Amino acid sequence: MERDTNFVLGIYDDEDVLKEAVTKVRESGVKIHEVFTPYPVHGLEDVLGYRRSRLPIAAFLFGLCGTCLALAMQLLMMAVDWPMIIGGKDHAAIPDFIPVTFELTVLLASFGMVGVFMVSSDLKPWAQPRIFDKRSTDDKHVMAIDIAVNSGLEEAKIKELLEASGASEVNNKSFE
Repeated sequence: MERDTNFVLGIYDDEDVLKEAVTKVRESGVKIHEVFTPYPVHGLEDVLGYRRSRLPIAAFLFGLCGTCLALAMQLLMMAVDWPMIIGGKDHAAIPDFIPVTFELTVLLASFGMVGVFMVSSDLKPWAQPRIFDKRSTDDKHVMAIDIAVNSGLEEAKIKELLEASGASEVNNKSFE
């Protein structure tokens, strides 16, 4: 059985029931592949055990790169390549550089965050999205459990666990 191809789906009507079900399922030792909701559910990432994102670190590093690049570019242009002589001396006015430095910092930080997010999320223009249940974009909450990852448990036991945790429906979904 291949990994990431066969799933058991628990479909929930209420977000509070879903959060309690996630807790019960995780306590029973079943690994949850993902939970899909039509709107953000406050506290769900904590219940799922997700770690804090490292995207702010990437944003800071790309912003720092943008700051250094902007300052180096302006200093080299104004003091080395084409020195401005104002009042009889070379002029490299750091306060004048602040607007360009700020803009380049924001530009590189935002482009860097978008790039890091797309790479870490494995988003490609040619990728086909997996839709577990179309109702998850409307009014249902869907918990997907990969059967291959939880090979120590039988599929019937996983279905019983989802039904006992308050799922209104339990379905199978296969991808090629």
